[in-house]
Amino acid sequence: MTNTTVALIMAGRRQRRRRWMLITGFLAFLSLMLCCAMLMLGNTIYPVTDVVRALLGEKIKGVSFAVETIRLPRMLAGLFAGFAFGIAGATFQTMLRNPLANPNVLGITSGSSVAAVFCIVILHTSEAIVSISSVIAGLATVALIYVLSRRKTYSTGRLILIGIGIEAMLGAVITYLLMKSAQSDVPAAYRWLAGSLNGAQMEELPPLIISVVVLAPLVIALSKQLSLLELGEQSATTLGVHTDRTRVLLIASTVCMIALATSVTGPIAFVAFLAGPIAKRLVGVGFSTVIPAGLIGVILVLASDLIGQFAFETRFPVGVITGILGAPYLIYLLIRMSRKGEF
Repeated sequence: MTNTTVALIMAGRRQRRRRWMLITGFLAFLSLMLCCAMLMLGNTIYPVTDVVRALLGEKIKGVSFAVETIRLPRMLAGLFAGFAFGIAGATFQTMLRNPLANPNVLGITSGSSVAAVFCIVILHTSEAIVSISSVIAGLATVALIYVLSRRKTYSTGRLILIGIGIEAMLGAVITYLLMKSAQSDVPAAYRWLAGSLNGAQMEELPPLIISVVVLAPLVIALSKQLSLLELGEQSATTLGVHTDRTRVLLIASTVCMIALATSVTGPIAFVAFLAGPIAKRLVGVGFSTVIPAGLIGVILVLASDLIGQFAFETRFPVGVITGILGAPYLIYLLIRMSRKGEF
């Protein structure tokens, strides 16, 4: 290899690194602006100075209650849940080498949803019990899917097919529970299933925040091994990746974040599905898309929540808006994959 070739390779790598840093920096800035908008906008628009003073503990009539009790928990729920969904979606799509692979399709969020609906419409438990049950059920679902797909050798296709089957089965269970429940309980269950930041409370956020703060860095640290897993089982093993251990760590970390995020916001549609492909298109090849995908998840959740609150006469939950955005992309992706003969 000549010096000229080495120089060209290094120059290309530096260019890709600059692109990654610029895109990631812009996404972080946009996320910050949306966080500020979530705190400022509502039935009453407050100036930045009043919002900052309220956050610093100063008591301002009207502002302190609105910001600390309503808008701050809503913003934090969207911020951390969006980041968790974005990272998880990119991780699953890369690890399974399939753009259709995401926690929603694989039945992970459906497991949490079954437990939440059961607690809401059958047991009539408190929100705390609903959250705990949805987390446990989400983790149990992914453990079941992994065990069923794990035979003598690991198979991505087997895991995806089993996940889709589990998702369909759990969807039927949710429908059955809603049909058998009292009519007065159905609206609360549907609000949860739609995915919403309404009613987010500071008391329920610490587990989600801690999980993202602790587990997201672990997923980011494993991003190099994750990129190698995309090459296939044999190639990754040849390059020194402990595939089983890496896969278990990635699945356990992301599923824990997803389950806790779902317990707070409900299963917000298409965020995990959209974040990875968008990040890949923006960042390009050569560097991990985990952090950009997490930031895109934040942007999708916060922007969709603002659109749902203020763009229409009727206020819509965030999951309705993300569903409207995600459905056309899913159709486009299916058509493109069909044309490429990937089905």
